[in-house]
Amino acid sequence: MLNLNDYKGVFVFVQQVDNKVTSVSYELVSKGKELAKELETSVTAILLGHKVDALCTNLAKYGADRIVVVDDPALETYMTEPYVYAMSEVVKAYNPEIVLVGATAIGRDLAPRVAARVLTGLTADCTKLEIDPETKNLMMTRPAFGGNIMATILCPNHRPQMATVRPGVMQRSEINEDAKAEIVHYKLDDIAAHINVEIKEIIKKTAGKMDIQDAKILISGGRGMGSPENFKLLDNLAEALGGTIASSRAAVDSGWVEKDRQVGQTGKTVRPNLYIACGISGAIQHLAGMEESEIIIAINKDPGAPIFEVADYGIVGDATKILPVFTEQIKKLIEQK
Repeated sequence: MLNLNDYKGVFVFVQQVDNKVTSVSYELVSKGKELAKELETSVTAILLGHKVDALCTNLAKYGADRIVVVDDPALETYMTEPYVYAMSEVVKAYNPEIVLVGATAIGRDLAPRVAARVLTGLTADCTKLEIDPETKNLMMTRPAFGGNIMATILCPNHRPQMATVRPGVMQRSEINEDAKAEIVHYKLDDIAAHINVEIKEIIKKTAGKMDIQDAKILISGGRGMGSPENFKLLDNLAEALGGTIASSRAAVDSGWVEKDRQVGQTGKTVRPNLYIACGISGAIQHLAGMEESEIIIAINKDPGAPIFEVADYGIVGDATKILPVFTEQIKKLIEQK
């Protein structure tokens, strides 16, 4: 029978691409620190790659107490089998109580395979993590049934408790410039033996616009914009404000904008300083991805649209007529300054 007392610590998989740590990894180290405090334990970051020691400094600043580094040429570029093998071996060696992974393309490929190898469960695409004050189990909350309810899932009888967490839903902590972490180089001699595919070439898509998860100002459009041509109105306002455009799922499904612009349950979670929702009704799936925005302005013809329930400011009217006027006034204000 599994002895739960043999499992200690919160472990976070650190995703790095081209020796650059993805934002969600810092978010999870910060969240891991909170969870570890409640459990009176420590946070360990698992860093896989090649020549990645320089990345340890920032991980310590965000709260990692210890960093387990597996450095090997076979891990320079992400491939499923060698990464799953290395991650599984670290988890087996250290017996963590909790393992957190970002719900990115890499994380969604890695986490379920690791969970299967260490004989535990996995809660995918979590938006909330809490420690049950009585049982000390991890309460993993995620949208279910198309985002219509929020389900809290427990893994009381197996360890580690594993979850993938959507980028953007957890906040980074303030960095501690003086923080130091214990660095452990974990050696595995046979990683290359687990490579069963060969990468011939990596072709990177050139981003034309900033990532919506990095933007401080988002001008977002939905079906109410009427046509893909009307998204130019969003572009104009975004340019004036120094932001970028986003969209609801309806606009993506209609082929008006690319998938990487989508905000919501099946898109990205964002926390900009300003979110302007234009022609978006505010279905619960969309709200899940943007309701933590600092200031929300909604423009919609329907005064009863759910988006107005979360908006700080609302304008009832046709977004295609309001946006040109809005943009013109913004430009005038900028010129006056």
